[in-house]
Amino acid sequence: MKRYSAFAVAREAMRYHAGWERAWTSPAPKSHYDVIVVGAGGHGLATAYYLGKRFGIRNVAVIEKGWLGGGNTGRNTTIIRSNYLQDPSAAIYEKSRSLYEDLSQDLNYNVMFSPRGVLMLAQTEHEVRGWKRTAHANALQGIPTEYIGPQRVKELCPIMNIDGPRYPVLGALWQPRGGTARHDAVAWGYARACSAMGMDILQQSEVTAIRQKAGQVTGVETTKGAITCGKLAIVVAGHSGVLADMAGFRLPIESVALQAMVSEPIKPVIDVVVMANTVHGYLSQSDKGELVIGGGADGFNNYTQRGSFHHIEETVRALCETFPIITRLKMLRQWGGIVDMTGDRSPILSKTPLGNCFINCGWGTGGFKAIPGSGWAMAELVARGEPGPLAAPFGLDRFREGRFIDESVAAGVAH
Repeated sequence: MKRYSAFAVAREAMRYHAGWERAWTSPAPKSHYDVIVVGAGGHGLATAYYLGKRFGIRNVAVIEKGWLGGGNTGRNTTIIRSNYLQDPSAAIYEKSRSLYEDLSQDLNYNVMFSPRGVLMLAQTEHEVRGWKRTAHANALQGIPTEYIGPQRVKELCPIMNIDGPRYPVLGALWQPRGGTARHDAVAWGYARACSAMGMDILQQSEVTAIRQKAGQVTGVETTKGAITCGKLAIVVAGHSGVLADMAGFRLPIESVALQAMVSEPIKPVIDVVVMANTVHGYLSQSDKGELVIGGGADGFNNYTQRGSFHHIEETVRALCETFPIITRLKMLRQWGGIVDMTGDRSPILSKTPLGNCFINCGWGTGGFKAIPGSGWAMAELVARGEPGPLAAPFGLDRFREGRFIDESVAAGVAH
């Protein structure tokens, strides 16, 4: 794999960019792999990458029924933060955030990580108490955050109306090193690095059955033929229940659509990420000038990947009061992603009842921010057969034992 650099760009410019290689190969599947990862989104590709980098396991296939990064990885609002209340959540999300810091250098691919800071608004007295509590918890966890007052919020985001009659801004939880990254670039960077290690990325290859013998996984059936494997990692977000059913077990998750949209591009007006959980809307501005607006999840189970007028109206109506400057903007496009929600709104990284089969799911509406940390922890689980310290609290057995990591109730926010 040729390294990307300023010198490489200059060299290729001199020869009309004729010397660039494909970022990753598209090989025919082999008959056997040491590990098969189902799902070529950010989490699946990160799992494969850290299997190779940390454990030297490179006879790996990443199988994707559609195109690389075509699921939730390319259908989110790119927010990265780690200011969670519960210790297990804070640990894995902070690991992820710290890996994002150097990910461009690690992958030799610009993922456009922008630590612009994340504001989580307090617009009720309940949220004020909640965010102050989280700030104290973050201090104990070693995660730099602080609770700030409304005037400091206004300084950080001048376009905000902090005196709204329905949703006044009473303060905010501020994480200066939170931010955003380019979602496509994260998937492409991991894919390129995996391919350079000799791993196979098999697109347009849907898994139709999971083979097993004597309680152990032996391989998968795909639309491109049967493939055997030593270990299987299921990392397919909203379709996790479908794959689990093929493997013969059930998951405590439900799949719903989460919606988002972008405005027409405008000049820079906001250089932080703002999350308003009372109205369930969040806002940032992309490098192209579009305002990236996140909305709510549907109230019913579904597998759609499109938006709806109900959520557009609900989200935009509230955000227009907090950000009057956006009222005259036109919407450019909207979309939906299929998110997998657990009862406690925390993920599952776990062994399964099927031997040598492991699952990574349940990230709900917060999957993008977790990609590097999730891949790091999942690779350790697959390689060693037992969870490391990051993954250990997120096993399937916690639901049977009543050992919930309840971010939705404890932190007042599901993502």
